Amino acid sequence: MNAATNIAARLPELARERPDQIAIRCPGKPGAGGMAAYDVTLDYRTLNARSDAMAAGLATHGIGRGVRAVVMVRPSPEFFLLMFALFKNGAVPVLVDPGIDKRALKQCLDEAQPQAFIGIGLAHVARLVLRWCRGVKTLVTVGRRWGWGGTTLARVEAEGARAPQPMAATDGEDVAAILFTSGSTGVPKGVVYRHRHFVGQVELLRAAFGMEPGGVDLPTFPPFALFDPALGLTSVIPDMDPTRPAKADPRKLHDAIARFGITQLFGSPALMRVLADHGQPLAGVRRVTSAGAPVPPDVVARIRRLLPADAEFWTPYGATECLPVAVIEGRELESTRQATEAGAGTCVGRVVAPNQVRIIAIDDAHLADWSQVRELATGEVGEITVAGPTATDSYFNRPQATAAAKVREVLADGSTRVVHRMGDVGYFDAQGRLWFCGRKTQRLQTAHGPMYTEQVEPVFNALEGIARTALVGVGAAGQQRPVLCVELQPGCSDTPALRERLRREADTHPHTSRITQFLMHPSFPVDIRHNAKIGREKLAVWAATQVDTRA
Repeated sequence: MNAATNIAARLPELARERPDQIAIRCPGKPGAGGMAAYDVTLDYRTLNARSDAMAAGLATHGIGRGVRAVVMVRPSPEFFLLMFALFKNGAVPVLVDPGIDKRALKQCLDEAQPQAFIGIGLAHVARLVLRWCRGVKTLVTVGRRWGWGGTTLARVEAEGARAPQPMAATDGEDVAAILFTSGSTGVPKGVVYRHRHFVGQVELLRAAFGMEPGGVDLPTFPPFALFDPALGLTSVIPDMDPTRPAKADPRKLHDAIARFGITQLFGSPALMRVLADHGQPLAGVRRVTSAGAPVPPDVVARIRRLLPADAEFWTPYGATECLPVAVIEGRELESTRQATEAGAGTCVGRVVAPNQVRIIAIDDAHLADWSQVRELATGEVGEITVAGPTATDSYFNRPQATAAAKVREVLADGSTRVVHRMGDVGYFDAQGRLWFCGRKTQRLQTAHGPMYTEQVEPVFNALEGIARTALVGVGAAGQQRPVLCVELQPGCSDTPALRERLRREADTHPHTSRITQFLMHPSFPVDIRHNAKIGREKLAVWAATQVDTRA
Protein backbone atom coordinates (compact mmCIF):
# COMPACT_ATOMS: atom_id res chain seq x y z
CA MET A 1 0.00 0.00 0.00
CA ASN A 2 1.09 3.56 -0.69
CA ALA A 3 1.01 6.21 2.04
CA ALA A 4 0.90 8.87 -0.68
CA THR A 5 -2.78 8.11 -1.09
CA ASN A 6 -3.38 9.40 2.45
CA ILE A 7 -4.96 12.85 2.19
CA ALA A 8 -2.54 14.05 4.90
CA ALA A 9 0.57 12.91 2.97
CA ARG A 10 1.15 16.36 1.49
CA LEU A 11 1.48 17.98 4.93
CA PRO A 12 5.00 16.65 5.79
CA GLU A 13 6.18 17.76 2.35
CA LEU A 14 4.91 21.29 2.91
CA ALA A 15 6.47 21.33 6.36
CA ARG A 16 9.81 20.76 4.65
CA GLU A 17 9.20 23.07 1.67
CA ARG A 18 7.68 26.07 3.50
CA PRO A 19 8.00 25.43 7.26
CA ASP A 20 7.44 29.04 8.36
CA GLN A 21 4.40 29.79 6.19
CA ILE A 22 1.26 30.21 8.28
CA ALA A 23 -1.04 27.27 7.59
CA ILE A 24 -3.94 28.19 9.90
CA ARG A 25 -4.80 31.55 11.47
CA CYS A 26 -7.72 31.60 13.94
CA PRO A 27 -9.62 34.55 15.42
CA GLY A 28 -8.52 34.08 19.04
CA LYS A 29 -9.38 36.79 21.55
CA PRO A 30 -11.30 39.99 20.78
CA GLY A 31 -9.04 42.79 19.66
CA ALA A 32 -9.27 46.51 18.97
CA GLY A 33 -12.64 47.87 17.88
CA GLY A 34 -14.37 44.55 18.47
CA MET A 35 -12.37 42.85 15.73
CA ALA A 36 -10.70 39.50 16.41
CA ALA A 37 -7.04 39.54 17.39
CA TYR A 38 -6.18 36.52 15.18
CA ASP A 39 -3.47 35.77 17.72
CA VAL A 40 -3.62 31.99 17.30
CA THR A 41 -1.57 30.61 14.41
CA LEU A 42 -0.03 27.37 13.22
CA ASP A 43 2.76 27.37 10.65
CA TYR A 44 3.27 24.32 8.46
CA ARG A 45 6.12 23.02 10.60
CA THR A 46 4.04 23.20 13.76
CA LEU A 47 0.87 21.85 12.16
CA ASN A 48 2.78 18.81 10.97
CA ALA A 49 4.72 18.20 14.18
CA ARG A 50 1.79 18.64 16.54
CA SER A 51 -0.57 16.53 14.42
CA ASP A 52 2.14 13.83 14.39
CA ALA A 53 2.16 13.90 18.17
CA MET A 54 -1.61 13.78 18.38
CA ALA A 55 -1.72 10.90 15.92
CA ALA A 56 0.70 8.89 18.04
CA GLY A 57 -1.18 9.72 21.22
CA LEU A 58 -4.55 8.82 19.74
CA ALA A 59 -3.12 5.48 18.61
CA THR A 60 -2.13 4.63 22.18
CA HIS A 61 -5.79 5.12 23.13
CA GLY A 62 -6.97 2.79 20.39
CA ILE A 63 -7.95 5.45 17.83
CA GLY A 64 -6.07 4.08 14.88
CA ARG A 65 -6.64 2.75 11.40
CA GLY A 66 -10.29 2.20 10.55
CA VAL A 67 -11.62 3.43 13.90
CA ARG A 68 -14.63 5.74 13.50
CA ALA A 69 -14.40 8.80 15.73
CA VAL A 70 -17.11 11.44 16.05
CA VAL A 71 -15.53 14.90 16.02
CA MET A 72 -17.50 17.75 17.62
CA VAL A 73 -15.00 20.57 17.92
CA ARG A 74 -15.41 24.23 17.00
CA PRO A 75 -13.23 25.70 14.20
CA SER A 76 -9.99 26.17 16.10
CA PRO A 77 -6.36 25.04 15.94
CA GLU A 78 -7.40 21.89 17.80
CA PHE A 79 -9.96 21.03 15.13
CA PHE A 80 -7.42 21.17 12.31
CA LEU A 81 -4.67 19.44 14.31
CA LEU A 82 -7.09 16.71 15.28
CA MET A 83 -8.40 16.14 11.75
CA PHE A 84 -4.91 15.77 10.31
CA ALA A 85 -3.91 13.50 13.21
CA LEU A 86 -6.87 11.23 12.46
CA PHE A 87 -6.07 11.19 8.75
CA LYS A 88 -2.43 10.34 9.49
CA ASN A 89 -3.57 7.46 11.70
CA GLY A 90 -5.92 6.13 9.08
CA ALA A 91 -8.78 6.69 11.54
CA VAL A 92 -12.18 7.79 10.22
CA PRO A 93 -13.49 11.13 11.50
CA VAL A 94 -17.28 11.44 11.51
CA LEU A 95 -18.55 14.98 10.92
CA VAL A 96 -22.18 16.04 11.45
CA ASP A 97 -23.56 19.59 11.32
CA PRO A 98 -24.21 20.45 14.98
CA GLY A 99 -27.23 22.65 14.24
CA ILE A 100 -29.52 19.95 12.81
CA ASP A 101 -32.63 18.72 14.62
CA LYS A 102 -31.63 16.85 17.78
CA ARG A 103 -33.54 13.71 16.79
CA ALA A 104 -31.88 13.66 13.37
CA LEU A 105 -28.50 14.25 14.98
CA LYS A 106 -28.96 11.28 17.29
CA GLN A 107 -29.99 9.11 14.35
CA CYS A 108 -26.90 10.17 12.39
CA LEU A 109 -24.58 9.41 15.29
CA ASP A 110 -26.23 6.06 15.94
CA GLU A 111 -25.93 5.10 12.25
CA ALA A 112 -22.22 5.98 12.23
CA GLN A 113 -21.58 3.37 14.95
CA PRO A 114 -18.56 5.29 16.30
CA GLN A 115 -15.94 3.68 18.47
CA ALA A 116 -14.66 7.00 19.83
CA PHE A 117 -16.10 10.42 20.66
CA ILE A 118 -13.90 13.52 20.53
CA GLY A 119 -15.49 16.82 21.47
CA ILE A 120 -15.48 19.99 23.48
CA GLY A 121 -16.98 19.86 26.98
CA LEU A 122 -20.38 21.07 25.80
CA ALA A 123 -20.53 18.25 23.24
CA HIS A 124 -19.81 15.68 25.95
CA VAL A 125 -22.56 17.14 28.15
CA ALA A 126 -25.00 16.89 25.21
CA ARG A 127 -23.80 13.32 24.57
CA LEU A 128 -24.71 12.35 28.12
CA VAL A 129 -27.99 14.26 28.35
CA LEU A 130 -29.28 13.28 24.90
CA ARG A 131 -27.82 9.76 25.00
CA TRP A 132 -25.67 10.05 21.91
CA CYS A 133 -23.26 7.26 21.04
CA ARG A 134 -24.21 5.01 23.92
CA GLY A 135 -21.62 2.34 24.47
CA VAL A 136 -18.68 4.34 23.14
CA LYS A 137 -15.73 3.62 25.42
CA THR A 138 -13.01 5.91 24.06
CA LEU A 139 -13.61 9.54 25.04
CA VAL A 140 -11.38 12.51 24.35
CA THR A 141 -12.18 16.02 25.56
CA VAL A 142 -10.87 19.14 23.85
CA GLY A 143 -10.38 21.59 26.69
CA ARG A 144 -11.28 20.96 30.32
CA ARG A 145 -12.69 17.54 31.22
CA TRP A 146 -15.18 17.05 34.00
CA GLY A 147 -16.69 13.82 35.28
CA TRP A 148 -17.38 11.83 32.12
CA GLY A 149 -14.12 9.91 31.98
CA GLY A 150 -11.67 9.42 29.16
CA THR A 151 -8.73 11.73 28.57
CA THR A 152 -7.99 15.19 27.19
CA LEU A 153 -6.55 16.13 23.83
CA ALA A 154 -3.74 17.99 25.58
CA ARG A 155 -2.73 14.81 27.39
CA VAL A 156 -3.04 12.80 24.18
CA GLU A 157 -0.66 15.19 22.42
CA ALA A 158 1.82 15.14 25.30
CA GLU A 159 1.83 11.33 25.33
CA GLY A 160 2.29 11.13 21.57
CA ALA A 161 5.20 13.59 21.53
CA ARG A 162 7.23 10.95 23.37
CA ALA A 163 6.41 8.15 20.93
CA PRO A 164 6.32 9.27 17.28
CA GLN A 165 5.02 6.83 14.67
CA PRO A 166 4.90 6.65 10.85
CA MET A 167 1.85 7.70 8.89
CA ALA A 168 -0.63 4.89 8.31
CA ALA A 169 0.00 3.12 4.99
CA THR A 170 -3.50 3.74 3.69
CA ASP A 171 -4.42 3.12 0.09
CA GLY A 172 -7.05 4.81 -2.03
CA GLU A 173 -9.82 2.40 -1.02
CA ASP A 174 -9.43 2.97 2.72
CA VAL A 175 -12.24 5.00 4.26
CA ALA A 176 -10.93 8.46 5.15
CA ALA A 177 -14.04 10.07 6.67
CA ILE A 178 -17.82 9.95 6.98
CA LEU A 179 -19.26 13.35 6.11
CA PHE A 180 -22.96 13.87 6.66
CA THR A 181 -25.02 15.81 4.15
CA SER A 182 -26.82 18.96 5.26
CA GLY A 183 -30.17 17.16 5.36
CA SER A 184 -31.93 19.89 3.41
CA THR A 185 -34.35 17.33 1.91
CA GLY A 186 -34.50 14.78 4.75
CA VAL A 187 -32.43 13.19 7.50
CA PRO A 188 -28.72 13.75 6.71
CA LYS A 189 -26.88 10.80 5.16
CA GLY A 190 -23.32 9.78 6.00
CA VAL A 191 -21.26 9.96 2.80
CA VAL A 192 -18.36 7.51 2.79
CA TYR A 193 -15.21 9.31 1.66
CA ARG A 194 -12.23 7.19 0.72
CA HIS A 195 -8.71 8.63 0.56
CA ARG A 196 -8.86 8.51 -3.25
CA HIS A 197 -11.93 10.76 -3.18
CA PHE A 198 -10.14 13.42 -1.13
CA VAL A 199 -7.01 13.20 -3.28
CA GLY A 200 -9.16 13.46 -6.39
CA GLN A 201 -10.94 16.53 -5.01
CA VAL A 202 -7.68 18.31 -4.33
CA GLU A 203 -6.48 17.68 -7.88
CA LEU A 204 -9.79 18.77 -9.43
CA LEU A 205 -9.87 21.96 -7.34
CA ARG A 206 -6.27 22.73 -8.27
CA ALA A 207 -6.98 22.22 -11.97
CA ALA A 208 -10.38 23.95 -12.04
CA PHE A 209 -9.32 27.12 -10.24
CA GLY A 210 -5.58 27.29 -10.83
CA MET A 211 -4.79 27.31 -7.13
CA GLU A 212 -1.10 27.90 -6.36
CA PRO A 213 0.83 27.49 -3.07
CA GLY A 214 1.23 30.69 -1.11
CA GLY A 215 -2.28 32.08 -1.51
CA VAL A 216 -4.34 33.24 1.48
CA ASP A 217 -7.84 31.79 1.80
CA LEU A 218 -10.85 32.92 3.84
CA PRO A 219 -13.01 29.76 3.99
CA THR A 220 -16.32 30.70 5.63
CA PHE A 221 -17.30 27.01 5.68
CA PRO A 222 -14.54 25.58 7.93
CA PRO A 223 -14.40 21.99 6.56
CA PHE A 224 -13.29 23.48 3.23
CA ALA A 225 -10.23 24.79 5.06
CA LEU A 226 -9.00 21.19 5.30
CA PHE A 227 -8.17 21.34 1.58
CA ASP A 228 -5.91 24.37 2.02
CA PRO A 229 -2.88 22.58 3.52
CA ALA A 230 -2.97 20.06 0.66
CA LEU A 231 -2.82 23.04 -1.72
CA GLY A 232 -0.11 24.98 0.17
CA LEU A 233 -2.47 27.82 1.12
CA THR A 234 -2.84 29.84 4.30
CA SER A 235 -6.30 29.54 5.89
CA VAL A 236 -7.67 32.51 7.80
CA ILE A 237 -10.67 31.22 9.76
CA PRO A 238 -13.23 34.04 9.83
CA ASP A 239 -14.72 35.49 13.01
CA MET A 240 -18.30 34.29 12.46
CA ASP A 241 -20.71 31.51 13.32
CA PRO A 242 -20.15 29.05 10.45
CA THR A 243 -23.68 27.65 10.89
CA ARG A 244 -25.22 31.10 10.25
CA PRO A 245 -23.50 32.59 7.21
CA ALA A 246 -26.55 34.76 6.48
CA LYS A 247 -25.91 36.51 9.83
CA ALA A 248 -22.17 37.08 9.34
CA ASP A 249 -20.83 40.57 10.17
CA PRO A 250 -19.35 41.90 6.90
CA ARG A 251 -17.12 44.33 8.80
CA LYS A 252 -15.32 41.41 10.43
CA LEU A 253 -14.85 39.69 7.08
CA HIS A 254 -13.43 42.86 5.53
CA ASP A 255 -11.14 43.30 8.53
CA ALA A 256 -9.59 39.89 7.85
CA ILE A 257 -9.37 40.59 4.11
CA ALA A 258 -7.48 43.82 4.70
CA ARG A 259 -5.19 42.63 7.51
CA PHE A 260 -4.01 39.39 5.96
CA GLY A 261 -4.09 40.06 2.25
CA ILE A 262 -6.82 37.54 1.46
CA THR A 263 -6.46 36.38 -2.14
CA GLN A 264 -9.44 34.02 -2.27
CA LEU A 265 -12.57 33.34 -0.28
CA PHE A 266 -15.34 30.78 -0.21
CA GLY A 267 -18.88 31.53 0.88
CA SER A 268 -22.42 30.27 0.44
CA PRO A 269 -24.89 32.34 -1.63
CA ALA A 270 -26.27 33.66 1.68
CA LEU A 271 -22.84 35.00 2.64
CA MET A 272 -22.35 36.43 -0.85
CA ARG A 273 -25.56 38.41 -0.35
CA VAL A 274 -24.23 39.74 2.98
CA LEU A 275 -21.10 41.04 1.22
CA ALA A 276 -23.08 42.36 -1.73
CA ASP A 277 -25.50 44.24 0.53
CA HIS A 278 -22.60 45.70 2.51
CA GLY A 279 -21.17 47.08 -0.72
CA GLN A 280 -17.52 47.50 0.30
CA PRO A 281 -15.00 46.61 -2.44
CA LEU A 282 -13.22 43.28 -1.99
CA ALA A 283 -9.80 44.82 -2.53
CA GLY A 284 -7.00 42.37 -3.30
CA VAL A 285 -9.25 39.33 -3.58
CA ARG A 286 -8.38 37.45 -6.76
CA ARG A 287 -10.87 34.58 -6.61
CA VAL A 288 -14.26 34.08 -4.99
CA THR A 289 -16.12 30.76 -5.04
CA SER A 290 -19.69 30.20 -3.92
CA ALA A 291 -21.56 26.91 -3.67
CA GLY A 292 -24.37 25.22 -1.80
CA ALA A 293 -27.22 26.53 -3.97
CA PRO A 294 -27.60 28.64 -7.12
CA VAL A 295 -26.29 32.17 -6.61
CA PRO A 296 -29.01 34.72 -7.51
CA PRO A 297 -28.08 36.66 -10.68
CA ASP A 298 -28.28 40.04 -8.95
CA VAL A 299 -25.83 38.84 -6.29
CA VAL A 300 -23.40 37.63 -8.97
CA ALA A 301 -23.53 41.02 -10.66
CA ARG A 302 -23.02 42.98 -7.44
CA ILE A 303 -20.15 40.82 -6.18
CA ARG A 304 -18.39 41.13 -9.52
CA ARG A 305 -18.62 44.93 -9.25
CA LEU A 306 -16.95 44.74 -5.82
CA LEU A 307 -14.02 42.64 -7.09
CA PRO A 308 -10.95 43.90 -8.95
CA ALA A 309 -11.54 43.95 -12.70
CA ASP A 310 -9.36 40.90 -13.36
CA ALA A 311 -10.61 38.83 -10.40
CA GLU A 312 -12.70 35.69 -10.88
CA PHE A 313 -16.01 34.70 -9.32
CA TRP A 314 -16.62 30.95 -9.63
CA THR A 315 -19.76 29.00 -8.77
CA PRO A 316 -18.88 25.29 -8.69
CA TYR A 317 -21.70 22.77 -8.93
CA GLY A 318 -21.64 19.58 -6.91
CA ALA A 319 -22.72 18.02 -3.64
CA THR A 320 -21.23 16.36 -0.58
CA GLU A 321 -21.31 13.11 -2.56
CA CYS A 322 -19.44 14.54 -5.54
CA LEU A 323 -17.58 17.87 -5.79
CA PRO A 324 -16.69 19.65 -8.03
CA VAL A 325 -18.80 18.45 -10.98
CA ALA A 326 -18.95 21.56 -13.14
CA VAL A 327 -17.85 25.20 -12.84
CA ILE A 328 -18.78 28.53 -14.36
CA GLU A 329 -17.14 31.93 -13.97
CA GLY A 330 -19.20 35.01 -13.13
CA ARG A 331 -18.77 36.72 -16.49
CA GLU A 332 -20.26 33.77 -18.34
CA LEU A 333 -22.91 33.32 -15.67
CA GLU A 334 -23.99 36.94 -16.11
CA SER A 335 -24.30 36.36 -19.86
CA THR A 336 -26.88 33.64 -19.12
CA ARG A 337 -28.91 35.78 -16.71
CA GLN A 338 -31.56 36.75 -19.23
CA ALA A 339 -32.18 33.10 -20.12
CA THR A 340 -32.36 32.15 -16.43
CA GLU A 341 -34.92 34.86 -15.71
CA ALA A 342 -36.95 33.66 -18.70
CA GLY A 343 -37.15 30.11 -17.34
CA ALA A 344 -34.14 28.26 -18.78
CA GLY A 345 -32.78 27.18 -15.40
CA THR A 346 -29.40 28.13 -13.94
CA CYS A 347 -26.29 27.51 -16.01
CA VAL A 348 -23.68 25.72 -13.89
CA GLY A 349 -21.07 25.66 -16.63
CA ARG A 350 -18.77 23.09 -18.08
CA VAL A 351 -17.92 19.71 -16.64
CA VAL A 352 -14.61 19.48 -14.77
CA ALA A 353 -12.46 16.81 -16.40
CA PRO A 354 -12.17 13.87 -16.02
CA ASN A 355 -15.76 13.74 -14.69
CA GLN A 356 -18.32 12.23 -17.04
CA VAL A 357 -21.76 13.78 -16.71
CA ARG A 358 -24.80 12.27 -18.43
CA ILE A 359 -28.48 13.16 -18.35
CA ILE A 360 -30.89 10.26 -17.91
CA ALA A 361 -34.68 9.96 -18.00
CA ILE A 362 -36.25 10.90 -14.68
CA ASP A 363 -37.09 7.79 -12.70
CA ASP A 364 -37.88 7.60 -9.00
CA ALA A 365 -37.10 3.88 -8.90
CA HIS A 366 -33.76 2.31 -7.97
CA LEU A 367 -31.53 1.60 -10.96
CA ALA A 368 -29.11 -1.16 -10.09
CA ASP A 369 -27.36 -1.35 -13.45
CA TRP A 370 -26.60 1.19 -16.18
CA SER A 371 -28.35 -1.05 -18.70
CA GLN A 372 -31.63 0.08 -17.09
CA VAL A 373 -30.86 3.73 -17.86
CA ARG A 374 -32.15 5.75 -20.80
CA GLU A 375 -29.77 8.56 -21.70
CA LEU A 376 -31.29 11.78 -23.01
CA ALA A 377 -30.22 14.03 -25.85
CA THR A 378 -28.95 17.60 -25.69
CA GLY A 379 -31.68 19.97 -24.52
CA GLU A 380 -33.80 17.32 -22.79
CA VAL A 381 -34.40 17.75 -19.05
CA GLY A 382 -33.55 14.70 -16.98
CA GLU A 383 -31.63 13.56 -13.93
CA ILE A 384 -27.96 14.54 -13.71
CA THR A 385 -25.50 11.66 -13.17
CA VAL A 386 -21.75 11.79 -12.55
CA ALA A 387 -18.92 9.30 -12.81
CA GLY A 388 -15.42 10.41 -11.87
CA PRO A 389 -12.65 10.47 -9.25
CA THR A 390 -14.72 12.26 -6.60
CA ALA A 391 -18.02 10.40 -7.11
CA THR A 392 -18.48 8.54 -3.83
CA ASP A 393 -19.64 4.92 -3.68
CA SER A 394 -22.06 4.66 -0.78
CA TYR A 395 -23.75 6.05 2.31
CA PHE A 396 -22.74 4.53 5.62
CA ASN A 397 -25.39 2.14 7.00
CA ARG A 398 -27.98 3.45 4.54
CA PRO A 399 -28.40 0.62 2.01
CA GLN A 400 -31.70 1.98 0.68
CA ALA A 401 -30.25 5.44 0.11
CA THR A 402 -27.19 3.90 -1.54
CA ALA A 403 -29.38 1.83 -3.86
CA ALA A 404 -31.40 4.92 -4.79
CA ALA A 405 -28.37 7.07 -5.59
CA LYS A 406 -25.78 4.69 -7.07
CA VAL A 407 -25.78 2.81 -10.38
CA ARG A 408 -23.29 0.09 -11.33
CA GLU A 409 -21.80 0.48 -14.81
CA VAL A 410 -19.72 -2.12 -16.66
CA LEU A 411 -17.09 -0.50 -18.87
CA ALA A 412 -15.80 -1.69 -22.24
CA ASP A 413 -12.71 -3.27 -20.64
CA GLY A 414 -14.87 -5.33 -18.30
CA SER A 415 -14.18 -3.24 -15.22
CA THR A 416 -17.00 -1.66 -13.23
CA ARG A 417 -17.57 1.73 -11.67
CA VAL A 418 -20.22 3.48 -9.61
CA VAL A 419 -22.21 6.30 -11.18
CA HIS A 420 -23.76 8.79 -8.76
CA ARG A 421 -27.28 10.09 -9.32
CA MET A 422 -27.16 13.71 -8.20
CA GLY A 423 -30.87 13.86 -7.40
CA ASP A 424 -30.92 17.07 -9.47
CA VAL A 425 -32.60 17.63 -12.81
CA GLY A 426 -31.04 19.53 -15.68
CA TYR A 427 -29.84 19.38 -19.27
CA PHE A 428 -26.95 20.17 -21.59
CA ASP A 429 -27.24 23.04 -24.05
CA ALA A 430 -25.83 23.10 -27.59
CA GLN A 431 -22.58 24.65 -26.27
CA GLY A 432 -21.98 21.71 -23.94
CA ARG A 433 -22.88 23.66 -20.80
CA LEU A 434 -24.82 22.04 -17.97
CA TRP A 435 -28.02 23.71 -16.72
CA PHE A 436 -29.57 23.04 -13.30
CA CYS A 437 -33.38 22.98 -13.10
CA GLY A 438 -33.93 21.94 -9.47
CA ARG A 439 -34.09 18.94 -7.16
CA LYS A 440 -35.78 15.84 -8.52
CA THR A 441 -37.81 15.36 -5.34
CA GLN A 442 -39.00 18.97 -5.48
CA ARG A 443 -40.36 18.83 -9.03
CA LEU A 444 -44.09 19.24 -9.43
CA GLN A 445 -46.06 16.50 -11.15
CA THR A 446 -49.14 18.24 -12.48
CA ALA A 447 -51.87 17.02 -14.80
CA HIS A 448 -50.23 19.05 -17.54
CA GLY A 449 -46.70 17.72 -17.02
CA PRO A 450 -43.69 18.40 -14.78
CA MET A 451 -42.63 21.79 -13.43
CA TYR A 452 -39.12 22.45 -12.16
CA THR A 453 -38.34 24.90 -9.37
CA GLU A 454 -35.28 26.51 -10.96
CA GLN A 455 -37.11 27.14 -14.21
CA VAL A 456 -39.99 28.89 -12.45
CA GLU A 457 -38.65 30.80 -9.45
CA PRO A 458 -36.08 33.03 -11.24
CA VAL A 459 -38.90 34.40 -13.41
CA PHE A 460 -40.50 35.95 -10.32
CA ASN A 461 -37.31 36.59 -8.35
CA ALA A 462 -36.40 39.27 -10.91
CA LEU A 463 -39.46 41.39 -9.97
CA GLU A 464 -38.96 44.49 -7.85
CA GLY A 465 -39.75 43.94 -4.18
CA ILE A 466 -39.39 40.15 -4.33
CA ALA A 467 -36.64 38.69 -2.15
CA ARG A 468 -37.14 35.10 -3.35
CA THR A 469 -39.85 32.64 -4.29
CA ALA A 470 -40.43 28.92 -3.88
CA LEU A 471 -42.54 26.71 -6.13
CA VAL A 472 -44.37 23.95 -4.27
CA GLY A 473 -47.12 21.51 -5.16
CA VAL A 474 -50.35 20.83 -3.31
CA GLY A 475 -52.17 17.57 -3.91
CA ALA A 476 -51.30 14.09 -5.12
CA ALA A 477 -48.49 13.43 -7.60
CA GLY A 478 -49.84 13.66 -11.12
CA GLN A 479 -52.53 16.12 -10.03
CA GLN A 480 -50.45 18.63 -8.08
CA ARG A 481 -51.54 22.23 -8.06
CA PRO A 482 -48.67 24.74 -8.44
CA VAL A 483 -48.39 27.29 -5.64
CA LEU A 484 -45.77 30.03 -5.51
CA CYS A 485 -44.61 31.00 -2.04
CA VAL A 486 -43.24 34.55 -1.96
CA GLU A 487 -40.82 36.18 0.48
CA LEU A 488 -40.80 39.97 0.15
CA GLN A 489 -37.86 42.30 0.49
CA PRO A 490 -37.73 44.39 3.69
CA GLY A 491 -40.06 47.36 3.43
CA CYS A 492 -42.20 45.80 0.70
CA SER A 493 -45.85 45.06 1.51
CA ASP A 494 -48.36 42.55 0.22
CA THR A 495 -50.71 44.66 -1.88
CA PRO A 496 -53.27 43.99 -4.64
CA ALA A 497 -50.90 45.71 -7.07
CA LEU A 498 -48.08 43.34 -6.14
CA ARG A 499 -50.27 40.29 -6.62
CA GLU A 500 -51.42 41.62 -9.97
CA ARG A 501 -47.78 41.99 -11.05
CA LEU A 502 -47.13 38.37 -10.05
CA ARG A 503 -50.17 37.18 -12.04
CA ARG A 504 -49.17 39.19 -15.12
CA GLU A 505 -45.64 37.79 -14.95
CA ALA A 506 -47.00 34.26 -14.67
CA ASP A 507 -49.13 34.79 -17.77
CA THR A 508 -46.10 36.02 -19.72
CA HIS A 509 -44.45 32.58 -19.88
CA PRO A 510 -46.13 29.34 -21.02
CA HIS A 511 -44.44 27.25 -18.32
CA THR A 512 -45.69 29.53 -15.49
CA SER A 513 -49.13 30.43 -16.83
CA ARG A 514 -50.93 27.83 -14.72
CA ILE A 515 -49.70 29.38 -11.46
CA THR A 516 -52.63 31.27 -9.99
CA GLN A 517 -51.96 30.86 -6.26
CA PHE A 518 -49.45 33.20 -4.57
CA LEU A 519 -48.80 32.89 -0.83
CA MET A 520 -46.77 35.46 1.10
CA HIS A 521 -44.43 33.91 3.68
CA PRO A 522 -42.48 35.91 6.29
CA SER A 523 -39.20 33.97 6.10
CA PHE A 524 -38.44 30.78 4.18
CA PRO A 525 -36.91 27.82 6.03
CA VAL A 526 -33.37 27.15 4.79
CA ASP A 527 -30.65 24.56 5.35
CA ILE A 528 -28.40 24.91 8.38
CA ARG A 529 -25.14 24.53 6.46
CA HIS A 530 -25.29 27.25 3.81
CA ASN A 531 -28.53 29.09 4.77
CA ALA A 532 -29.32 29.04 1.04
CA LYS A 533 -31.24 25.88 0.14
CA ILE A 534 -34.94 26.57 0.56
CA GLY A 535 -36.90 24.02 2.59
CA ARG A 536 -39.61 23.55 -0.03
CA GLU A 537 -40.87 20.37 1.67
CA LYS A 538 -41.77 22.39 4.77
CA LEU A 539 -43.27 25.15 2.65
CA ALA A 540 -45.42 22.61 0.79
CA VAL A 541 -46.91 21.39 4.08
CA TRP A 542 -47.61 25.00 5.08
CA ALA A 543 -49.07 25.87 1.67
CA ALA A 544 -51.48 22.94 1.88
CA THR A 545 -53.03 24.58 4.94
CA GLN A 546 -53.38 27.93 3.16
CA VAL A 547 -54.65 27.35 -0.35
CA ASP A 548 -58.29 26.79 0.54
CA THR A 549 -58.54 30.07 2.40
CA ARG A 550 -56.33 32.36 0.35
CA ALA A 551 -57.26 33.87 -3.00
